[in-house]
Amino acid sequence: MAREKKLWLIVALFSVAILHMQLGVRGVMNPKVPCLFIFGDSLSDSGNNNNLPTDAKVNYSPYGIDFPGGATGRFTNGRTAVDILTQRLGFKNFIPPFANTSGSDTLQGVNYASGSAGIRHETGTHLGTDISLELQLTHHRTIVSQISNRLGGVDKAQQHLNKCLYYMNIGSNDYMNNYFVPQHYPTSRTYNLEQYAKALIQQYSQQIKALHQTGARKFALIGLGFVGCAPHEIATHEKKGPSGCVDEENEAVLIFNDLLKSLVDQFNNELSDSKFIYVNNALIATNSTELAGLKNISTGCCQVGDNGQCIPNRTPCKDRKLYAFWDSFHPTEIINKVVAKRTYRASTPSYTHPMDIQTLVKL
Repeated sequence: MAREKKLWLIVALFSVAILHMQLGVRGVMNPKVPCLFIFGDSLSDSGNNNNLPTDAKVNYSPYGIDFPGGATGRFTNGRTAVDILTQRLGFKNFIPPFANTSGSDTLQGVNYASGSAGIRHETGTHLGTDISLELQLTHHRTIVSQISNRLGGVDKAQQHLNKCLYYMNIGSNDYMNNYFVPQHYPTSRTYNLEQYAKALIQQYSQQIKALHQTGARKFALIGLGFVGCAPHEIATHEKKGPSGCVDEENEAVLIFNDLLKSLVDQFNNELSDSKFIYVNNALIATNSTELAGLKNISTGCCQVGDNGQCIPNRTPCKDRKLYAFWDSFHPTEIINKVVAKRTYRASTPSYTHPMDIQTLVKL
């Protein structure tokens, strides 16, 4: 009997050890970078707009219907692309929004992204208050100061921040909520498409340099998706191409993305202490065989109001995996999964340049 008890105990302990090893592989592994800082717009916002006086906030049902925390302020049904990337990088928890960093471990990073925000300060303000990229950088400097105090000095903070990944996905609103809404902004009367893209990239480059001065060394600059194929843009613009999308808006995206890719090359040459990559978001979202099974790519999954966002508390479509868009602007989690997967590990060199995030974080 004693021998049987001893044998049972050995088996039990062995089982616990195996379970512990499995849990370690799944969720307790060390992240591939010590910290992740996120800058951007509604594609990455995780709640920064919740308490702002703006129409661009989604802290209500059915947003978050497939997210563990429900409606958190994410502009989709589940996880955003950077949420999924965060998990691929090995972080146990999602990166907290700047608006709710109380009690959070900011040493692991902060999410500054804000719905309707842009590279230009005025972008999206016809919808209400947002946190422009310039203001996001101001918030980051506040966090950097806190990290310096916590680690015992600027030098130690810099050593920590140099190892982090800086994810920047912004610019779509500078077109959809600025250039292509002439009733609210004068930019389309001031610039043609080429001039506007150059002005945006020039301003963006200065903002990136300012981030570099705070200690950022590993940058993932995300290119724009084809905004002209968003259901809201198709519904509100008369001129459409053979694809059914708004060709002028997609042309603008391609011009901006080409300049952004060139900026990555320029920075990699000029800033030898840093590494920059460009992610071809437009190509990833339209060229993946994993999305071939989608049955609806032109309308959103939820019922939307005049602002293109889900009407509160309405029941959305049942099979969200068959829809490309959640509302009239934002992708569903199934799209975000593919984008995150190909951003992290590119299956073709045309998706990321000059390397993917998996390679970048190893440097």
